[in-house]
This record gives sequence, structure tokens and C-alpha cells, in this order.
Amino acid sequence: MPVELYRIDDRLIHGQVVLGWGRPLDVQLIVVVDDELAASEWEQELYRMAVPPEMEVRFASVDDAARAHAALAAGRARAIVLAGDVTTMRRFVEAVRAADGPAAIPSVNVGGVHHRAGRVQRMRYVFLTQDEEVALRAVAASGVHVTAQDVPAAKPVPLHDVLAGRADA
Repeated sequence: MPVELYRIDDRLIHGQVVLGWGRPLDVQLIVVVDDELAASEWEQELYRMAVPPEMEVRFASVDDAARAHAALAAGRARAIVLAGDVTTMRRFVEAVRAADGPAAIPSVNVGGVHHRAGRVQRMRYVFLTQDEEVALRAVAASGVHVTAQDVPAAKPVPLHDVLAGRADA
């Protein structure tokens, strides 16, 4: 499967994604799924500066990324699909499952959802609103394995442990 990782990370492209995950997974492509970024050339250029030249970055809206998912999954490039928030990943998962079937996305990694007003800390790097918890539960209920894991060397924490407060805080 060329898509090595589906990740939610509100920092999008940064060292942990490019070096921490990208190198061990031998990733050649990062697909950023974000409706606003897909329409902003200057913001895309800022993110491209954080990626080495041997790694390609594409930006796509949720709808465009979902339409392209089957080709991406069947392609030769090893990829990370990255969304900056829970809602965007939920929309992407639902759109892909509707188009490509229920097994199209086997797992989602919650890699970084940081503090902001209205969020409750669940782990050192995961803070969630009630709506975000509901969205993650919906993704998991659809058959997608949801875990939290900031770096590859860390142990993945199942969603139910994250939400039950049985993970590190």
C-alpha cells in the first residue's frame, strides 16, 4: 500500500512529519488535505520550503483528494496523507469510503492536535473538543483503526484509551 500513513497534525508539514515519519517510512510524497490551503498558492510555497527536494508535496481539497485516493493508493510513490484537523480527516475518510469502499483507509494516526480554547487535554500532544471526540469516534466506528502516536518510536495508543484518559497526559 503506497499510502503509509494517514495523519492528523495541526502543524501540518514540520520536522516530525518530514524527518520523524517520512524517513523511516521512505516517503516520497506528502498529500496535504485542506480546502483552504488547496486554494492558497503562497501558503503552499511556505510549506514546500520545509520539505527536502526529493519529497513531493501536493495540496488538495477534501473532495479532490478523495477523488484521487484510489490512484494514490495504487500508485508507486510511498505517501503520507495529512490533515490539519479532525473534521477534515473525518470528511476525507467518509468521502474515500463512499468512493473506494470501507477498507480503503485502514488506520488514522492522531499525531498532534494541540491546545486551544474549548479543548481538553487527552495526551501530551492531543487536546480535543467534544465535537472532535465525536468525530474521532465516528471514524473509528466506521472500521478505521484510530490511534494516537506522535513519533514512530512511541507506542501507538488506541483511541478508547486516549478518550478514557488511560494514555499519558
